[in-house]
Amino acid sequence: RIPMLYVTHSAAEVARLADTLVVLNQGKVVAAGPVAETLSRTDVPVMTGDDVGALLEGTVQEHDERWHLARVSFSGGALWLRDSAVAAGQRVRLRVLARDVSVATQQPTATSIQNILPCKVDAIVPDSHPSQVLVRLACGDAFLLARITARASDALALTRGMRVWAQVKSVALVE
Repeated sequence: RIPMLYVTHSAAEVARLADTLVVLNQGKVVAAGPVAETLSRTDVPVMTGDDVGALLEGTVQEHDERWHLARVSFSGGALWLRDSAVAAGQRVRLRVLARDVSVATQQPTATSIQNILPCKVDAIVPDSHPSQVLVRLACGDAFLLARITARASDALALTRGMRVWAQVKSVALVE
């Protein structure tokens, strides 16, 4: 590894290349820290729009050859994703976009969503449009972001510290 300073506005580049992220606003440092933690902060949103999401670091545990899937474990559980022929035991990074995460107050059953994780609500903040909020979910030592409507948040009576289930529709392997 060679330390370097890299300037970008691309979430994909940050997820692929960075170990530590420094966020600047008008030339001043507003946030800094490990990339996975910094990307999921709600007090200093690093990315906006469709790029809002979290970065998870985990280990490939197994391959399901029948369904062409790989299971990756991380501190908050395990996620199934499309198999990219990464060897079992290898460390990988996963990108989960906030728009691909929904929240349930009871464990979902009979659903097509295969990735369901127990989490706690860590924060709820307004999103870029008044109809939406970002919910930061603590799943083990990792964080996910969920973009849901303010109406859904109200209907579920979400509050900080509440135990919920994150339903992750899609996960991308960062290559």
